Amino acid sequence: MLKVYGDFALVIYQLKGEWETRDLKSISYRKLVLELVDEFNDITFCYLPREENQMADALATLASLIHVKRFEVMRPIQMSIYETPAHCYSIEEEGKDDHLWY
Repeated sequence: MLKVYGDFALVIYQLKGEWETRDLKSISYRKLVLELVDEFNDITFCYLPREENQMADALATLASLIHVKRFEVMRPIQMSIYETPAHCYSIEEEGKDDHLWY
């Protein structure tokens, strides 16, 4: 099952068929996307509010960095989410003293 998340409600609800598509550019876009939908056995479109889309922003940036041909096999991308920002793990404590770092 493929779940497609988007933070633009208009586009998501038009693709789900819940809202009518009137704009000519949007009609062409919707038609193209629905042709691609046929390539998948099970696909759903989900609205994700903009303030909750940090992961979508990161994935969009990642996707813009690679070029994949239509029938090329794409290996899964494994990601981990840590509670502490990654840069905190790269700082090693050198002996503790009573002096401020600056």
